[in-house]
Amino acid sequence: MKIITVKCLIDNYSYIIFNEKTSIAIAIDPSEADPIITEIEKKNLKLKYILNTHHHFDHVGGNSKLKGKYNCKVAGFGKDKHRIPEIDINLKDGQKWKNELFECEILYVPGHTSGHISIYIKELNALFTGDTLFSLGCGRIFEGTYDQMFSSLDKLKKFPKNTKIYCGHEYTKKNSDFCLHIDPQNPNLINKINDINLNIKNNKPTIPSILKDELECNIFLRTDNLEIQKQLGINSGDPIKTFAKLRDLKDNF
Repeated sequence: MKIITVKCLIDNYSYIIFNEKTSIAIAIDPSEADPIITEIEKKNLKLKYILNTHHHFDHVGGNSKLKGKYNCKVAGFGKDKHRIPEIDINLKDGQKWKNELFECEILYVPGHTSGHISIYIKELNALFTGDTLFSLGCGRIFEGTYDQMFSSLDKLKKFPKNTKIYCGHEYTKKNSDFCLHIDPQNPNLINKINDINLNIKNNKPTIPSILKDELECNIFLRTDNLEIQKQLGINSGDPIKTFAKLRDLKDNF
């Protein structure tokens, strides 16, 4: 199997996973249809499924056109089925969903939205996080709570450290600026930023990231760090309070 990163809209990433032998393909979070169609036609693939992490238009905007063209099935979180266009397959938290390409684990990760999921494919060592976990950041809290988002990120932190993180947006440079503002002495972060700048210079995506890098560099995954808490003036040692303060600061950064 191979993963194609497809740039959509302004800064969105959608993904196509396909089998080189059978040409069967799945699209994850098609923001818009045309860039997906271009890749499908170029590689002569058979689009069988669309898999959505959440209902926001910049993740489901291509559903209807792709389903109309390829007669593919749409899979998403069942409790959010009223907001996911053309949904056929209702997924549940903790479910192991098997299709013609792979088996994946469905993780309910509310916070950004009330019906957000992430998708872990062990065979590919890949975690598709949508707008929950970004490289060096996390999603805004629109429908959930700080506690929910903190718990969702904590759930994602527990995967193997070499897991590849495929998120929904190219926000890495802006996120790195915020992380460096809060955590300027972090040598791992400084090295990570050098790599980010090199990718940007070479017009390459900064995604996928590696979970190990996120654990070492992503400020939102390091809320138990005493130096970061001190920097924020938090004396209680409360990681959730630290997370809430960081999220508020980032919203206005």
